Amino acid sequence: MNDDVMGGGINYLGEPDAVAVVLAPLRRQLLASLREPASATQLAAALGLPRQKVNYHLRALEAAGLVELVEERRRRGFVERIVRARPGAVVVDPTVVDHDRAAPERLSLVHDQYAAEHLVEVAAATVRDVAKMQVKADETGKRLLTFTADAEVRFASPADVHGFTDELTSALRDIAARYDTRGGRPYRVVVGGHPTPKPTEKPNEQGENR
Repeated sequence: MNDDVMGGGINYLGEPDAVAVVLAPLRRQLLASLREPASATQLAAALGLPRQKVNYHLRALEAAGLVELVEERRRRGFVERIVRARPGAVVVDPTVVDHDRAAPERLSLVHDQYAAEHLVEVAAATVRDVAKMQVKADETGKRLLTFTADAEVRFASPADVHGFTDELTSALRDIAARYDTRGGRPYRVVVGGHPTPKPTEKPNEQGENR
């Protein structure tokens, strides 16, 4: 099965070659311009670029599944192709550029629940798995039932973070034990926490940071 799969809500890219297709600034610009259908000729005129160059990049985006054909129009001896960006968000597998991706045992080496690396690994796996399942759900016309719980807590000290984590882990185990049903659909429940990023400081009128 190809890891680069597309759906109505998510366009999932799981292979390095497919990810490389969307890295070029011009290709990202073309995707933004193709929210409405257009031809290579129309895009070339709008961007001030040669039609052949635009058409080359459109073909690459189409091959990656990010652009789709809407219609073909006959114009004075040639066929004009009208295309558009496929609907849905583009989701890139977070592990696609991980040089250690070929070593699955790496996941088992990080068990520290307070390590940032462990949180990133778990989050990356969540993005990958949910995106791929959502694509399959879209293709079959089914709904992927997920849930999200989000909260913000202000901790006074690192010790409070550890205490909170211990209590949360215990409570999660108790709740999971009550709802776990033999033969039921398995769900992976992930709970993580990280410091809230500070707002980006803006320079004042003199060009200095406040």
